Amino acid sequence: MTHVAVFVGTRPEGVKMAPVVRALREAPGFRCTLISTGQHREMLERALADFGLTPDTDLAVMQPNQTLASLSSRLFARIDEAFETLKPDWALVQGDTTTVMVAALCAFYRGVAVGHVEAGLRSHDLQAPFPEEMNRRVAGIVSGLHFAPTQGAADNLLREGVDPARIHVTGNTGIDALMRIAAEVRAEAPSLGDAVDGFLARFPRFVLITGHRRENFGEGFQNICRAIARLADAHPDTGFLYPVHLNPRVREPVNAILSGRGNALLTEPQDYRRFVALMDRAHLILSDSGGVQEEAPSLGKPVLVMRDVTERPEGVAAGCAELVGADEARIVERVGALLTDAAQHARMAQAQNPYGDGRAAGRIVAALANPPAALRGAA
Repeated sequence: MTHVAVFVGTRPEGVKMAPVVRALREAPGFRCTLISTGQHREMLERALADFGLTPDTDLAVMQPNQTLASLSSRLFARIDEAFETLKPDWALVQGDTTTVMVAALCAFYRGVAVGHVEAGLRSHDLQAPFPEEMNRRVAGIVSGLHFAPTQGAADNLLREGVDPARIHVTGNTGIDALMRIAAEVRAEAPSLGDAVDGFLARFPRFVLITGHRRENFGEGFQNICRAIARLADAHPDTGFLYPVHLNPRVREPVNAILSGRGNALLTEPQDYRRFVALMDRAHLILSDSGGVQEEAPSLGKPVLVMRDVTERPEGVAAGCAELVGADEARIVERVGALLTDAAQHARMAQAQNPYGDGRAAGRIVAALANPPAALRGAA
């Protein structure tokens, strides 16, 4: 029986690991322990619940106003204790959070084989996204198996000298999760709450906005919010719906600049199921999220990415995503064009999704069941 410890810390990790956890628990020969570090505990637990999952272990690392260094220190101590107690054969991590970096290093120190889900993404800029680019590079160095979502991600790993036998192009597990939940919400047509339901009744055409990236803190969010305010004034028949991240450095400029507009609704963060329903109904999406860059094309939604660089160039190359940065004028121009030019909107909406077919989790489990010979002693 192969014991796999799956580590998650944030909502996106929970969403993208949920299909893998379910697949491991359904596969013969595996025991799976789901470990939450609690980086975003409330949002993570709600996301896991959408897939019928609860953590087996909660490391509860978060404290108010914690720095990256203090968070990392607590993670190292708690995760190492978990390895000592559980003694897994594999540690499975996803993406590029601080949880990923620390869990991968702790596994390496303990001689536990590491599998990296969503491996090979690179912006080639350590400052953008920060600290995620460093986190995923560190995880990549110590990983025994690399589950690349696209051939482009696999090519990045090959250029770094990773053994091809350790790379598997699986597709993105986020698409597995999205397809499951999107089918459910389309069948159920759930209420999104009185405020949101009422807003969408008034504004059936709306722009869905998400923003939380550390590199946009300060002037970047000021620019983004000013752009949204200008767009709301210029397009009074269009709604602008913004589930606002809990970080005070996001909430303060958003509330200061966007509150009080009749066609702009600021809500609390939505759980994953409701957020999928919102994406599915949106006219277009304005976001700095990595996951949304993958999900929006799967739903046929144009996505304008509020970042200067992206580690997901496939969407840009396919024509379903476009980089606009935190440039106020650029955001106003491109959102305005997609609201007024049906042909431009259609070209982006109809572009082919490059991120997967919804069967990534099964490919990951198959690879774990038959690792390269060099890893069989570790696993």
